[in-house]
Amino acid sequence: MADKHYSFFEGVVKNFEKAAPYSGLKSGLLEQIKACNAIFAMRFPVKLNDEGDVEVIEAYRVQHSNHKMPTKGGIRFSMDVNQDEVMALAALMTYKCAVIGVPFGGAKGGVKIDPKKYSTPQLERITRRYAAELVRKNFIGPGMDVPAPDYGTGPREMAWIVDTYMSLKHGELDGLGCITGKPVEQGGIVGRAEATGRGVFYGIREALSYADDMSKIGLSTGTQGKTMVIQGMGNVGSFTGLISIAEGGIKVIGVAEYEGSIHDPNGIDISKLLEYRKQNGSILGFPGTTTLAHRGSALELDCDILVPAALENQINIDNADKIKAKIIAEAANGPVTPEAEEILLKKGCLIIPDMYINAGGVTVSYFEWLKNISHSKFGHMEKRFSSNRYKNLLDTMLELTGKEMTEAQKAYLTSGADELDLVRSGLEESMVSAYQAIRKTWQADPSIPDLRTAAFVYAIKQIGADYNAMGVWP
Repeated sequence: MADKHYSFFEGVVKNFEKAAPYSGLKSGLLEQIKACNAIFAMRFPVKLNDEGDVEVIEAYRVQHSNHKMPTKGGIRFSMDVNQDEVMALAALMTYKCAVIGVPFGGAKGGVKIDPKKYSTPQLERITRRYAAELVRKNFIGPGMDVPAPDYGTGPREMAWIVDTYMSLKHGELDGLGCITGKPVEQGGIVGRAEATGRGVFYGIREALSYADDMSKIGLSTGTQGKTMVIQGMGNVGSFTGLISIAEGGIKVIGVAEYEGSIHDPNGIDISKLLEYRKQNGSILGFPGTTTLAHRGSALELDCDILVPAALENQINIDNADKIKAKIIAEAANGPVTPEAEEILLKKGCLIIPDMYINAGGVTVSYFEWLKNISHSKFGHMEKRFSSNRYKNLLDTMLELTGKEMTEAQKAYLTSGADELDLVRSGLEESMVSAYQAIRKTWQADPSIPDLRTAAFVYAIKQIGADYNAMGVWP
């Protein structure tokens, strides 16, 4: 059996078309939802040094759907960037926002470079020139299109972009909202770095809470004691591991990275592993672990939960039949090919789809955008009021009951919510509510074959409802 070699975008379209018949929408509207609305493919020169050496950079920005504005989606720096990939990621962003209830359309951007091969000044020149091109074509703005970090980018690049935008759009009141994932000092939000990984944990925890679903795959409910394998120790994979261990009691028994994969049935301390890799440049040789045959070997370990948190197409026709995990949580975008998914579903795996499980990043990006356009820090107005109110209530209760508490206990019970508390609470509510909506869609129609299809059906219905409400103009 061989792969049919679907491109990334063709794979997304295949999943869309699998779900479309269950939506009840007319074919013309479905075609509009499926299509990418705008594609900006660019080539621009960048002077790399004072000697005048110039390099022509290939880059893209795709707006998949403008049914809600602004559009939203990250910018990645990678040599794998091409138009098909950016179209696929933009489409996934549309469905992701619809599933999670974030009022954005989907978009994505990419710059075809290997960031490791450039100095910091060179990366800054490339990033700022890319931002200037987006401004010139009106592909960025707080009410138009709001990028964010993705693979190969982070807060540093977002800071360069917002500075470039503000320089070219001087005096724009809501200009900070042109991009999210910024440093906190430049209008970013606390909790953004951990957001996608924390969202992955919340999604896994919610999936594990349904006894009926878990009995079908041979698992008990709850996260405590479950085993996990993670592919990718970047931002998403590392926070997924750290939070799953600390808050869920999950045991991470395997980790795969670019340089190879490791296994320890007794559990791997992710915080120590990250420090070890920082010092040694590799996860291999981490004390207590066994180095496996190749970097894909960890994916084939016997575990409860597999978290592919690297790049697309990591679980494919070549290794799907070797996967032993009962739950696959797609923390990356498109890590399971359509052909591999068919094999895994026949084996009884529960695949928690990327368009839902990795939506924590865009959810907290939405919170950051709200913070920027409201020009106020979350919790700033009400924290002290709430704290004083709790204190007065607690003092009254202690006086009436004659009980005593330590100062530490009093401080805990009377503290008001700060920005991080509110961000985490909002993220948890979004992830839990979205899973419940997807699961309800799945259970309402027994002919819907799997959770991914149910997520697509739910997203398509949400987008279709927007189009039907607004009409098609002109």
